[in-house]
Amino acid sequence: MRPRTVSPNTPGLFDDLSAESSTASTPADTPAIQAQALRRQLHHHAHAYYTLDSPEIPDAEYDRLFRELQALELAQPELLTCDSPTQRVGGAVLDAFAQVTHRVPMLSIRTETDTEASGAEAFDARIRKELGLSESDPPVDYVGELKFDGLAMSLRYVGGLLVQAATRGDGETGEDVTANIRTIRQIPLRLPSDAPSVLEVRGEVYMRRDDFETLNERQRQRIAAGTKGEKTFVNPRNAAAGAVRQLDSGIAAERPLSFFAYGLGDITPANEGGPQWTSHFKMLMQLKDWGFPLAEQTACVQGAAGLVAFHQRVAAERDALPYDIDGVVYKVNDLSLQAGLGFVTREPRWAVAHKYPAQEEMTTVLSIDVQVGRTGKLTPVAKLAPVFVGGVTVTNATLHNELEARRKDVRVGDTVIVRRAGDVIPEVVSVVLDRRPADASQFTMMSHCPVCESLAEREEGEADHRCTGGLFCSAQRKQAIWHFAHRRAMDVEGLGDKLVDQLVDTAQVNTLADLYHLKLDILANMDRMAEKSAVNLMEALEKSKTTTLGRFLFSLGIRHVGEATAKELARHFGQLDAIMVASEDALLQVADVGPVVAHSIRTFFDQPHNREVVQALRDAGVTWPEGEALAPTEMPLAGITVVLTGTLQTMGRDEAKEKLEALGAKVAGSVSKKTHYVVAGAESGSKLDKALALGVPVLDDTGLALLLSGNKP
Repeated sequence: MRPRTVSPNTPGLFDDLSAESSTASTPADTPAIQAQALRRQLHHHAHAYYTLDSPEIPDAEYDRLFRELQALELAQPELLTCDSPTQRVGGAVLDAFAQVTHRVPMLSIRTETDTEASGAEAFDARIRKELGLSESDPPVDYVGELKFDGLAMSLRYVGGLLVQAATRGDGETGEDVTANIRTIRQIPLRLPSDAPSVLEVRGEVYMRRDDFETLNERQRQRIAAGTKGEKTFVNPRNAAAGAVRQLDSGIAAERPLSFFAYGLGDITPANEGGPQWTSHFKMLMQLKDWGFPLAEQTACVQGAAGLVAFHQRVAAERDALPYDIDGVVYKVNDLSLQAGLGFVTREPRWAVAHKYPAQEEMTTVLSIDVQVGRTGKLTPVAKLAPVFVGGVTVTNATLHNELEARRKDVRVGDTVIVRRAGDVIPEVVSVVLDRRPADASQFTMMSHCPVCESLAEREEGEADHRCTGGLFCSAQRKQAIWHFAHRRAMDVEGLGDKLVDQLVDTAQVNTLADLYHLKLDILANMDRMAEKSAVNLMEALEKSKTTTLGRFLFSLGIRHVGEATAKELARHFGQLDAIMVASEDALLQVADVGPVVAHSIRTFFDQPHNREVVQALRDAGVTWPEGEALAPTEMPLAGITVVLTGTLQTMGRDEAKEKLEALGAKVAGSVSKKTHYVVAGAESGSKLDKALALGVPVLDDTGLALLLSGNKP
């Protein structure tokens, strides 16, 4: 524990201990009563220490109480409870993390990369426009929060007890890391009695800078002592993420993690006894009262001026904070306005992350290499003398394309200023010209692909050069195969990037169709494979042969053709052959298809080797249902937007989505005023609540069946 000055008694989460003395029990108490009293006292003092930063007793006294409880539980294991403070020290070693499906998706927030005051002003202007406010209307109320540089986490409480902690994962599915999260002393294991029966708290797991330095010093000592497998950590975020994902919770318990709360996921609805907050800030204050740490900088502000002032105030404090942040977050405070603003794609319209200028450092360009992407894009990359920027050691920086490299005039041997753009992708900002070597020559993009030596061309009106080798280029081939096997494409489970590398490098797979001619013995002999894994992959490949036209189109990796566009093409034309011969004018009649996409599709199918790949896949047995072209306006559910939530009885949500889309409906991921129907199954969460609040019609399985029959309930 970090030494702190003991303060007078501070009201807190467990402030009903006045009747109890600092001694947990009297001789007349039963062991069960003694254990209960000790747990209450330890919870109270941990809350005062870790959350309120106001310890009431010395560390030695806390340790004495802890040891007393530990002795009771060891003597009588039946006294041990899941919320006991002794359970924070770690326990069993897991073989792997279980998957957790988030009842309410953990969505991302749009990033505002304009780091000036204009970034905050632009967000306020968008909100006012969405709300239909005029200049004479009062300013919008917002909540300003910190954007922590940590790991997003969802904590699920049922009946007041912490029952599950899960990472964000892909937003829909995360990993169960409950055992490790229990070791974080700032996170309450039990909530007060006024908390709802179901509560999911969203927040950030992070590591303080001083804790990070202490951890690394301990790691250096272990390395010096010859302990095998030990290493130092690059930055607090990586150290925190590594601790959370330890299969041994005992190791996780040794690594000092902290937590800040900032939002909610699933929660008992108001009509079932849940809380009825009107504002985001009131919700945060309630979480604080229930024992969850909240960043003290969190504040209510008004209008664009308030956002700008908050951004500037936090920026001035940034370096002095005991933890890393990379920006601030603005959220509309009024929850009814949040509901009305809704979501765009998978991001809330009512929130934005406003970045700060990235940190910059100087280093030297050792060479300029060219990388080849999945679509054949050639990207010049500056190889740098290692430099620590924004919390990581940077050795590469993108130059984007030849035009950008020439605009910045980056040359081998140059001293350059490097920045982590958006704190993610390192880039060269500028060249320090007075340090340039006399023999430094200007960069020129090569005329041939560095991987397959096919011709490299730059399309008219574009900045990027591309390899023309297509699937014949091994660099593109690997990425194309991985994309082909993606869950939303052909869904070949078990075909990961490491296996794809082996298959291509050993010439077992040269085209997509080769996947369907793989032999069991070849797969079983691959690194990290065994007969069972090989059998599973063969079964997955066989299963993937039966697909849909939309999935097949998406799997081909046609430039600019995403999942939604592929579905629209399939819906519009009905048959692959019709798409392959369609003119650009005909393609432009499809929803979501513009001139660039139409040209890309036409160019793809004009290439003989691409048509050969399609035919080879058909010959290998890949099939899909085809039908007559049907204009969207002729489809039964054209113009209808549906949201699916909960567990349906008659079919899975993916199946329901495909059937609805086949009838012309749009299946959205969030509820808004523009939603026509919400189909709610068992254990529906916030989407159902929002539908009821907005007056959107709610359908059950019977209503869904009626909708799928082409009728509108």
